Amino acid sequence: MILTVTLNTALDVTHRVPRLLPHTSHRVTGVTERPGGKGLNVARVLAALGHEVTATGFAGGPTGALVRELLADGTGVVDALVPCAGATRRTLAVVDETTGDTTQFNEPGPQIDPAEWAAFLHRYTELAARARAVALCGSLPPGVPVGAYALLVRAARAAGAAPVLLDTSGEALRRGVAARPEIIKPNAAELAELTGSRDPLPATRAARRRGAHAVVTSLGPAGLLAATPDGTWRATPPRPLSGNPTGAGDSAVAGLLSGLAEDLPWPARLTRAVALSAATVRSATAGDFDPGTYEEIAPQITAVPLPAP
Repeated sequence: MILTVTLNTALDVTHRVPRLLPHTSHRVTGVTERPGGKGLNVARVLAALGHEVTATGFAGGPTGALVRELLADGTGVVDALVPCAGATRRTLAVVDETTGDTTQFNEPGPQIDPAEWAAFLHRYTELAARARAVALCGSLPPGVPVGAYALLVRAARAAGAAPVLLDTSGEALRRGVAARPEIIKPNAAELAELTGSRDPLPATRAARRRGAHAVVTSLGPAGLLAATPDGTWRATPPRPLSGNPTGAGDSAVAGLLSGLAEDLPWPARLTRAVALSAATVRSATAGDFDPGTYEEIAPQITAVPLPAP
């Protein structure tokens, strides 16, 4: 079983409009609602790849109830979300059908009290002890300690869990990487904030020196850059792909995590992650991947080794 953690779950609502113009009214041509938050996106992709996956985190209020209802509706993801009194947040994505650009609005999330946090820690420890791999993903809701991910990395290790992948940002990432997770997956901006360097290659290597065993940096359309104990690689899509990039990074995490659970070598993990990320850009629904695109481009991607520093 692979365990994904989404402390700040969401109901992802996507509106499609013919053209997005500021200061005007818009007629919405399509609406979709999906269980969201980074870890739930990762879980959905893992399940589509055929992995047994359990999702935990918080869910509360009518929005949380709808998230759980949708999660049970054919996603293949086992629901181990922990109840909270506050209402699960919503995110709103507005897709401009003319340009394909997406404008995103993210609510902060519910206030988590100490008793709810303690209940989550108990549930997480039970689940992590049975997991082949763990993904800790996304932002922290109000009330959760800023060092939460560092605590969860250490708790998974103490429970004898399989490797931990951390995908977050800011102070939560800085503290989390000090707990020595097996993999972190920042994007270029998050990496620059962590290391102070905007040059991806030295910054990726510098992030490893801060504690992570491996660092995989997302470079958007330019693919992934990985510094690992086994070497450094760069993997890129075979061509630029237009579409909605929402959830592409989460699909990359699913690719890395599935490869980790299957004991694939690093080049194979990276090519899978890049192919899934690109296929997500081409999906009609944010946070899903297009299977046809994935099958087409995966054989065309090569992870190129880079020389040691």
